[in-house]
Amino acid sequence: MELLEVKNLTKRFGGLIAVNNVSCSVKEGELFGLIGPNGSGKTVLFNTISGIYRSDGGEVKFNGETISGLPPHQITARGIGRTFQGSRVFPQRTVLENIIIGRHCRTRSHAADSVFMTPRSRHEVKEGKEKTLQILETIGWGLIEQRNTVAKDLTFVMQSLLGIAIALATDPKILLLDEPIAGMNPSETIHTMELFERLQEELGITILIIEHHMKAIMGICRRIIVLNEGRKLTEGTPQEVSRNREVIQAYLGRGYDVKGKQD
Repeated sequence: MELLEVKNLTKRFGGLIAVNNVSCSVKEGELFGLIGPNGSGKTVLFNTISGIYRSDGGEVKFNGETISGLPPHQITARGIGRTFQGSRVFPQRTVLENIIIGRHCRTRSHAADSVFMTPRSRHEVKEGKEKTLQILETIGWGLIEQRNTVAKDLTFVMQSLLGIAIALATDPKILLLDEPIAGMNPSETIHTMELFERLQEELGITILIIEHHMKAIMGICRRIIVLNEGRKLTEGTPQEVSRNREVIQAYLGRGYDVKGKQD
Protein backbone atom coordinates (compact mmCIF):
# COMPACT_ATOMS: atom_id res chain seq x y z
CA MET A 1 0.00 0.00 0.00
CA GLU A 2 1.27 3.50 -0.88
CA LEU A 3 1.38 5.45 2.37
CA LEU A 4 2.89 8.67 1.02
CA GLU A 5 2.38 9.84 -2.56
CA VAL A 6 4.08 12.89 -4.04
CA LYS A 7 2.77 13.84 -7.48
CA ASN A 8 4.45 16.48 -9.67
CA LEU A 9 5.38 18.56 -6.63
CA THR A 10 6.89 21.99 -7.32
CA LYS A 11 8.18 24.66 -4.96
CA ARG A 12 9.52 28.03 -6.10
CA PHE A 13 11.31 30.83 -4.27
CA GLY A 14 10.99 33.79 -6.62
CA GLY A 15 12.76 32.78 -9.82
CA LEU A 16 14.42 29.75 -8.20
CA ILE A 17 12.67 26.40 -8.66
CA ALA A 18 13.86 24.43 -5.63
CA VAL A 19 11.67 21.38 -6.28
CA ASN A 20 10.74 20.83 -9.89
CA ASN A 21 7.86 18.50 -10.78
CA VAL A 22 9.00 15.70 -8.42
CA SER A 23 6.98 12.51 -8.07
CA CYS A 24 7.62 9.53 -5.80
CA SER A 25 5.78 7.20 -3.44
CA VAL A 26 6.68 5.43 -0.21
CA LYS A 27 5.06 2.14 0.67
CA GLU A 28 3.75 1.37 4.14
CA GLY A 29 6.49 -0.19 6.27
CA GLU A 30 9.26 0.83 3.88
CA LEU A 31 12.64 2.35 4.72
CA PHE A 32 13.15 4.70 1.77
CA GLY A 33 16.22 6.83 1.05
CA LEU A 34 16.50 10.33 -0.42
CA ILE A 35 19.93 11.46 -1.60
CA GLY A 36 21.48 14.18 -3.73
CA PRO A 37 24.10 16.94 -3.67
CA ASN A 38 23.79 19.90 -1.32
CA GLY A 39 21.22 22.31 -2.71
CA SER A 40 19.41 19.62 -4.68
CA GLY A 41 16.06 20.30 -2.97
CA LYS A 42 15.91 17.44 -0.44
CA THR A 43 15.05 19.51 2.65
CA VAL A 44 12.73 21.74 0.63
CA LEU A 45 10.87 18.60 -0.43
CA PHE A 46 10.55 17.56 3.24
CA ASN A 47 9.37 21.04 4.22
CA THR A 48 6.75 21.02 1.48
CA ILE A 49 5.49 17.54 2.37
CA SER A 50 5.22 18.47 6.06
CA GLY A 51 3.42 21.77 5.44
CA ILE A 52 6.18 24.20 6.40
CA TYR A 53 6.17 25.42 2.80
CA ARG A 54 3.12 25.63 0.57
CA SER A 55 3.63 23.99 -2.79
CA ASP A 56 3.42 25.88 -6.06
CA GLY A 57 2.08 22.89 -7.93
CA GLY A 58 1.41 19.19 -7.60
CA GLU A 59 -0.13 17.18 -4.79
CA VAL A 60 0.84 15.30 -1.64
CA LYS A 61 -1.36 12.44 -0.47
CA PHE A 62 -0.93 10.63 2.84
CA ASN A 63 -2.81 7.47 3.70
CA GLY A 64 -5.11 8.14 0.73
CA GLU A 65 -5.93 11.73 1.79
CA THR A 66 -4.74 14.89 0.07
CA ILE A 67 -2.78 16.92 2.61
CA SER A 68 -1.44 19.64 0.30
CA GLY A 69 -2.14 23.05 1.82
CA LEU A 70 -2.76 21.81 5.37
CA PRO A 71 -0.82 23.51 8.19
CA PRO A 72 2.03 21.57 9.82
CA HIS A 73 0.17 20.73 13.05
CA GLN A 74 -2.66 19.09 11.12
CA ILE A 75 -0.21 17.10 9.01
CA THR A 76 1.62 15.98 12.16
CA ALA A 77 -1.68 14.93 13.74
CA ARG A 78 -2.40 12.74 10.70
CA GLY A 79 0.77 10.77 11.35
CA ILE A 80 3.75 12.47 9.70
CA GLY A 81 6.60 13.05 12.15
CA ARG A 82 9.89 14.61 11.21
CA THR A 83 13.29 15.72 12.40
CA PHE A 84 15.38 18.65 11.21
CA GLN A 85 19.00 19.14 10.28
CA GLY A 86 21.08 19.71 13.37
CA SER A 87 19.52 19.47 16.81
CA ARG A 88 16.08 21.12 16.93
CA VAL A 89 15.10 20.78 20.60
CA PHE A 90 13.82 22.99 23.44
CA PRO A 91 17.21 23.85 25.02
CA GLN A 92 15.95 25.06 28.40
CA ARG A 93 13.70 22.02 28.97
CA THR A 94 14.70 18.61 30.27
CA VAL A 95 14.78 15.53 28.06
CA LEU A 96 11.47 14.36 29.58
CA GLU A 97 9.83 17.73 29.07
CA ASN A 98 10.98 17.87 25.44
CA ILE A 99 9.33 14.55 24.64
CA ILE A 100 6.16 15.42 26.56
CA ILE A 101 5.92 18.61 24.48
CA GLY A 102 6.12 16.36 21.41
CA ARG A 103 3.00 14.57 22.67
CA HIS A 104 0.97 17.78 22.47
CA CYS A 105 -0.66 16.83 19.17
CA ARG A 106 -2.08 13.69 20.83
CA THR A 107 -3.64 15.41 23.85
CA ARG A 108 -7.24 16.64 24.12
CA SER A 109 -7.13 18.50 27.44
CA HIS A 110 -7.98 22.19 27.55
CA ALA A 111 -6.54 24.87 29.83
CA ALA A 112 -9.36 24.33 32.33
CA ASP A 113 -8.56 20.60 32.48
CA SER A 114 -4.98 21.41 33.44
CA VAL A 115 -5.95 24.04 36.02
CA PHE A 116 -8.50 21.84 37.78
CA MET A 117 -6.64 18.56 37.10
CA THR A 118 -9.71 16.85 35.67
CA PRO A 119 -9.72 13.05 35.15
CA ARG A 120 -8.94 13.59 31.46
CA SER A 121 -5.95 15.78 32.32
CA ARG A 122 -4.63 13.32 34.94
CA HIS A 123 -5.00 10.43 32.50
CA GLU A 124 -3.13 12.26 29.74
CA VAL A 125 -0.32 13.28 32.10
CA LYS A 126 0.11 9.67 33.27
CA GLU A 127 -0.10 8.33 29.71
CA GLY A 128 2.39 10.95 28.49
CA LYS A 129 4.99 10.01 31.12
CA GLU A 130 4.61 6.30 30.35
CA LYS A 131 4.92 6.91 26.62
CA THR A 132 7.97 9.11 27.18
CA LEU A 133 9.80 6.42 29.12
CA GLN A 134 8.94 3.84 26.44
CA ILE A 135 10.41 6.11 23.78
CA LEU A 136 13.60 6.65 25.80
CA GLU A 137 14.00 2.90 26.21
CA THR A 138 13.50 2.46 22.46
CA ILE A 139 16.12 5.10 21.63
CA GLY A 140 18.66 3.61 24.01
CA TRP A 141 22.23 4.96 24.04
CA GLY A 142 21.85 6.08 27.66
CA LEU A 143 19.30 8.78 26.91
CA ILE A 144 16.92 7.47 29.58
CA GLU A 145 19.60 8.02 32.24
CA GLN A 146 19.71 11.66 31.16
CA ARG A 147 15.95 12.16 31.24
CA ASN A 148 16.20 14.95 33.81
CA THR A 149 19.08 16.70 32.04
CA VAL A 150 18.40 20.06 30.43
CA ALA A 151 18.64 19.63 26.66
CA LYS A 152 21.27 22.35 26.17
CA ASP A 153 23.65 20.34 28.36
CA LEU A 154 23.47 17.27 26.10
CA THR A 155 26.10 16.53 23.48
CA PHE A 156 25.24 17.29 19.86
CA VAL A 157 24.69 13.59 19.15
CA MET A 158 22.41 13.16 22.17
CA GLN A 159 20.43 16.22 21.08
CA SER A 160 20.03 14.62 17.66
CA LEU A 161 18.69 11.46 19.30
CA LEU A 162 16.38 13.60 21.42
CA GLY A 163 15.06 15.16 18.21
CA ILE A 164 14.17 11.67 16.99
CA ALA A 165 12.50 10.95 20.33
CA ILE A 166 10.38 14.11 20.03
CA ALA A 167 9.27 13.01 16.55
CA LEU A 168 8.38 9.55 17.91
CA ALA A 169 6.27 11.20 20.62
CA THR A 170 3.82 12.33 17.93
CA ASP A 171 2.92 8.66 17.23
CA PRO A 172 3.92 8.87 13.56
CA LYS A 173 2.97 6.42 10.84
CA ILE A 174 5.90 7.78 8.85
CA LEU A 175 9.09 9.52 9.98
CA LEU A 176 10.87 12.05 7.76
CA LEU A 177 14.48 12.08 8.97
CA ASP A 178 16.70 14.91 7.73
CA GLU A 179 20.39 13.92 7.98
CA PRO A 180 19.93 12.20 11.37
CA ILE A 181 23.47 10.80 11.64
CA ALA A 182 25.36 13.97 10.73
CA GLY A 183 28.28 14.47 13.13
CA MET A 184 28.18 10.93 14.50
CA ASN A 185 31.22 8.69 14.79
CA PRO A 186 31.14 5.14 13.30
CA SER A 187 29.87 3.52 16.52
CA GLU A 188 27.09 6.10 16.95
CA THR A 189 26.16 5.74 13.29
CA ILE A 190 25.78 1.96 13.61
CA HIS A 191 23.63 2.35 16.73
CA THR A 192 21.37 4.91 15.06
CA MET A 193 20.91 2.93 11.85
CA GLU A 194 20.05 -0.14 13.93
CA LEU A 195 17.48 2.02 15.73
CA PHE A 196 15.83 2.91 12.42
CA GLU A 197 15.66 -0.74 11.43
CA ARG A 198 14.02 -1.56 14.79
CA LEU A 199 11.48 1.22 14.34
CA GLN A 200 10.61 -0.19 10.94
CA GLU A 201 10.62 -3.90 11.78
CA GLU A 202 9.29 -3.92 15.36
CA LEU A 203 7.03 -0.85 15.46
CA GLY A 204 6.01 -0.81 11.79
CA ILE A 205 6.99 2.83 11.29
CA THR A 206 7.63 3.84 7.70
CA ILE A 207 10.81 5.89 7.26
CA LEU A 208 11.91 8.38 4.60
CA ILE A 209 15.50 9.41 5.27
CA ILE A 210 17.80 12.10 3.85
CA GLU A 211 21.43 11.21 4.37
CA HIS A 212 24.88 11.83 2.87
CA HIS A 213 26.44 8.79 4.55
CA MET A 214 26.25 6.49 1.54
CA LYS A 215 27.42 3.30 3.22
CA ALA A 216 24.68 3.68 5.83
CA ILE A 217 21.83 4.57 3.49
CA MET A 218 22.77 1.98 0.88
CA GLY A 219 22.89 -0.62 3.65
CA ILE A 220 19.41 -0.17 5.10
CA CYS A 221 17.22 1.22 2.30
CA ARG A 222 15.49 -1.01 -0.23
CA ARG A 223 14.74 1.90 -2.57
CA ILE A 224 16.36 5.28 -3.07
CA ILE A 225 15.38 8.43 -4.94
CA VAL A 226 18.04 10.85 -6.16
CA LEU A 227 17.45 14.61 -6.58
CA ASN A 228 19.69 17.01 -8.47
CA GLU A 229 19.01 20.71 -8.99
CA GLY A 230 15.44 20.23 -7.81
CA ARG A 231 14.64 17.45 -10.26
CA LYS A 232 14.23 13.74 -9.76
CA LEU A 233 17.31 12.19 -11.34
CA THR A 234 16.40 8.54 -10.82
CA GLU A 235 14.83 6.05 -8.42
CA GLY A 236 15.61 2.40 -7.74
CA THR A 237 17.40 -0.13 -5.58
CA PRO A 238 20.80 0.78 -4.08
CA GLN A 239 22.46 -1.34 -6.75
CA GLU A 240 20.59 0.40 -9.56
CA VAL A 241 21.24 3.87 -8.17
CA SER A 242 24.95 3.26 -7.54
CA ARG A 243 25.44 2.14 -11.15
CA ASN A 244 23.48 4.98 -12.74
CA ARG A 245 25.87 7.09 -14.82
CA GLU A 246 24.01 10.37 -14.13
CA VAL A 247 24.03 9.73 -10.39
CA ILE A 248 27.75 8.97 -10.43
CA GLN A 249 28.50 12.17 -12.31
CA ALA A 250 26.21 14.36 -10.22
CA TYR A 251 26.78 12.97 -6.76
CA LEU A 252 28.54 9.69 -5.98
CA GLY A 253 31.70 10.22 -7.98
CA ARG A 254 33.47 7.93 -10.41
CA GLY A 255 34.51 4.60 -8.94
CA TYR A 256 31.71 4.36 -6.36
CA ASP A 257 30.26 0.93 -5.67
CA VAL A 258 27.17 -0.12 -3.72
CA LYS A 259 29.22 -0.95 -0.61
CA GLY A 260 30.04 2.73 -0.26
CA LYS A 261 33.70 2.39 -1.18
CA GLN A 262 35.85 4.12 -3.75
CA ASP A 263 37.98 2.10 -6.16
